[in-house]
This record gives sequence, C-alpha cells and structure tokens, in this order.
Amino acid sequence: MLNPSWRRIVLKVGSALIAPDPQAGCSEKYLGPIADFIRQCRDRDIEVILVSSGSVAAGRHHFNFNHHRVPIALKRAMAAVGQNQMMNFWSNCFDFPCAQVLLTHGDLSDRVRHVNVRNTLRRLLDHQVLPIVNENDTIATEEIKVGDNDNLAAMVATVANADALIICSDITGLFTADPNKDPSAQLIPEVRTIDERIYSLAGGASSSVGTGGMRTKVQAAEKATTHGVDTLIVDGHQQDTFTRLLDGFNPGTIFHGHKDPMSGKKHWVRHTLRAKGEIWVDDGCMKALRHQGASLLCSGIVHVQGEFEPGDAVIVRCGSGKVSIAKGVSRYSARELFSIKGQQTSEIAEHLGDILPGSTYEVIHRDEMTLLERL
Repeated sequence: MLNPSWRRIVLKVGSALIAPDPQAGCSEKYLGPIADFIRQCRDRDIEVILVSSGSVAAGRHHFNFNHHRVPIALKRAMAAVGQNQMMNFWSNCFDFPCAQVLLTHGDLSDRVRHVNVRNTLRRLLDHQVLPIVNENDTIATEEIKVGDNDNLAAMVATVANADALIICSDITGLFTADPNKDPSAQLIPEVRTIDERIYSLAGGASSSVGTGGMRTKVQAAEKATTHGVDTLIVDGHQQDTFTRLLDGFNPGTIFHGHKDPMSGKKHWVRHTLRAKGEIWVDDGCMKALRHQGASLLCSGIVHVQGEFEPGDAVIVRCGSGKVSIAKGVSRYSARELFSIKGQQTSEIAEHLGDILPGSTYEVIHRDEMTLLERL
C-alpha cells in the first residue's frame, strides 16, 4: 500500500531475489517488477533508497567452493566481485544514475559519520540519483558490521528520515505460525505494537543465500517504527505484490509507525549504538530514572562492569544486574567510574580533579538516555 503521504521510502531487496541460484550470480527472474516499481514510485515523486543484499551471492559462482559454510576471508572476496556485478545489474535496469553507498555499523554508530551518511543520501536524492546501499562486506568485522540488511535498511530509513520501509522477503509477511510447517497459519495484515508475542512468531532464516529471517525483519520493524517509519514485509517473488502496492493495497504485513516517535538522538542511542559495558544502580536511582526523568549521577551507582570510554554506550541495570532499566552514553570511562561510584557530586573533584569548564558531573544525561521496556 503506497500511502499518499509517503514522499520517501527505503526498499530492501534480499539475496534470494538478487541471486536465487547461488551458482549462477545475479538473475533477472524477480528484479524486473522491482525495478518497474522503483521507476513508478519516482514518476509519482516518491523518493526511493534501495538497500540491496546479494554481493556475496552474486560473486559466489566465480569461486570453486561448494560448501554451504563459507570462510569469512573467502566471503569477503566473493563480496568484492559480486558487489561490482550487482551494481552493474541494477544500473542496467534504469535510465537514471545510480550511486553505490557501502556502509558498516561503524559508519552509523559514529555520530559525525552518521551525519555525513545522512547528508550524502539527501544530496543524491536532491539530484534524482538512486542510492543503492549495501553493507561493506569486504572490510566488515564482527565489531563494525551490522550483520543483516534488514536491520541495515531500518537504520538507513531512520538516517534518511524516510516515511516508509518496504522489506521484500521470500514470504508474504508475518503469520500466526510458520506457514511452511502449519497449513492453518494465517497472515497478520497489520501490527500496531511490537512486543514479545510478535517476536515469538518470528523464526530463523529460511533462505540458503541470505543472512536474515523473520526475526531480523521484526527487529528492523521495531527500529523503524519507533522513529515513526511505517514498515511493510512483502513477498518479493510475486509480481502482483508491487502492482498491489501501487494500487494502494497491503499485500503483506504492515507495522505502523509510532505517532509520537522517539527523538533522533535517543533513537540513535537505543537502536544503533552497541553497549560496551554496564552500570548497576541502587533502588532510589532506578526510581528517579524511571519515574522522574532524571539524569544518572555517581551517587546512585553500585557497580560498574566492562571496559568503556567516555562517549560509549552502556546498559543501566538494577542493583542485582537482572533488570535492564536504560541505555545511554556515558560521560566517564569505566576506570573513572570505579573510583567515584557511590560518591556525591561534591566529592568527585577530589578524585578526578577539576571538571573542564562547561562540563557537568552527570554520568549519563537524560537527553542521551532511553528507557528500556525490553532488552
């Protein structure tokens, strides 16, 4: 369903659509209707950002390797070959320019690079260029990779302030049970709240060439909807999927964006930054954070765990460490907090020296912290 209010969408296309046969590389089998959908969106003055998986799958047939599990070094080599082929394939589908945008999680978690990504995407769209985004698999490591393009697409949608995210899958949408195992499974046409019940309906990856599954798509929907982005999961194998979208119908499952979305900074903290450590707090501090909108001060800290530096994200937990309360950006390192935890503000300078002018004694400012309903 193309909502008339949508002016910018992110379209995610998975590996199983790009290269359905991993031994044959890129294929036109499913991409023609997708390319036509992109053209028709642009004709309706709807900006499109394409997040395209498939570089590894597109490059795999060039390597004499037949095992299902591919070593990481070989996977990077496959991506290096396949990314070029995939870009050429998409470019040949259109009569307008395309731009390759390769990202890692590090590009999105660093605030300066995050802003640079946003500005680049905006300039490309301003000049009617189609941005084609993929994870930079040739250099990605465990520390800096997103891991799946469902979540990457959600991050791109929030960075670009998109109105909608459309995830093209190999299944129609979210079902009440696994439709591959339960013939009585029913499609869920819309979801307004993503909770544990919704997550319980998500399974693992069903494609032999992709890294995602329904769970990563629900994770992506949660990231996007909390930023106000409507998210659809649709079957990209069916040609009428895109006809129905253009005609205003919902061919899959729509997750409605929040009417009161999370601020950009808090969304970035919660859904993009990865926690490097933990801070445990006493009951009084926990209540102040949860019910009074307070910042985190040293006096409420009872334990510090992990190794982190100023500017790193941390999880705030209750005194036993069993319940997650919040996630935020620490203004102190773990080493500093070990020496000042539990102390009053007036005592901190005796241990750390004078704080720089303009600085505060807050460990995590409330504007850089978000409460966690679920971890």
